[in-house]
Amino acid sequence: MAAKKLAIVLPAYNEEEVIEKTTAELHKLLNEMVLSDKISAESFILYVDDGSKDNTWALVNALNEKYGNVFGLRFSANFGHQNALIAGMTHLTDADVDYVVTIDADLQDDPQAIVEMVDLANQGKDIIYGVRNDRTSDTFFKRFTAQSFYKVMSALGVNSIPNHADFRLVNQKVLRAFSAYQEREMFLRGIFPLIGFNEAKVYYARAEREAGETKYPLRKMIKFAATGITSFSISPITFVRNVGLGIFGISILSLIYIVIGWAFGRTSAGWPTLMVSIWMLGGLQLVAIGIIGEYIGKIFLEVKHRPRYIIAEKIGE
Repeated sequence: MAAKKLAIVLPAYNEEEVIEKTTAELHKLLNEMVLSDKISAESFILYVDDGSKDNTWALVNALNEKYGNVFGLRFSANFGHQNALIAGMTHLTDADVDYVVTIDADLQDDPQAIVEMVDLANQGKDIIYGVRNDRTSDTFFKRFTAQSFYKVMSALGVNSIPNHADFRLVNQKVLRAFSAYQEREMFLRGIFPLIGFNEAKVYYARAEREAGETKYPLRKMIKFAATGITSFSISPITFVRNVGLGIFGISILSLIYIVIGWAFGRTSAGWPTLMVSIWMLGGLQLVAIGIIGEYIGKIFLEVKHRPRYIIAEKIGE
């Protein structure tokens, strides 16, 4: 069997402090895999610069000249981590590439796991997920919020891979299937388990970030979690509806109580009808606004069909 051509896609946003070390490590790994006949000598690294404001793109140019197998796409603006991953995979769909690995540029995910991923792909697996076997490199807060997020996703019926970020290997069959998903707000960690095919997992220990800053502060993590939940479940809408129905039910009980009180002469003039109308209308409005507003919001985002990203420059492939 001929050696497979591998592309490693890395989203990069202001990664000038780590990109040279990352490239050297991945270039060494590729050479080792080529020598052991695991992959083709034409395998390469593809950076997707997500509108960096530092020297990341200049360094990608320099690394292309130095190594020859380092290529790049540069966004015209900051379109986000998920869109950078999508751009890399879309660019390589139906290209002369057999396997595509996505991994963050800080290399907190262990690149050595790529060797095992390629072995599993050569055995017929279509999607191989990189899964953390511990979270000791995270703060207590991040561990707690991450575990809570996966529990919530599971409770909502979303098929996700706990402790899996965006470190995975996919083949061309999966990339072609993925290209059919056209929603604007894409939650990749939920999409790929939805695609199916033959899956496998590779476990690894995640390292601490050596330099630079995390690209997922609390504000972005909250937005990311909200996107994941609303993209795959209508449970939040159901919850709002149930709250509204609960309030409506309380208003009915209040009405019964007020009528009984009126019958025994224990009410104040005007108060009963005022309170019942406030509770009843408030509950019904909450139901209506929650359901209609959520659906209109999603429709609004989808029907505009704005591009997910705009590529300003390319290097190489």
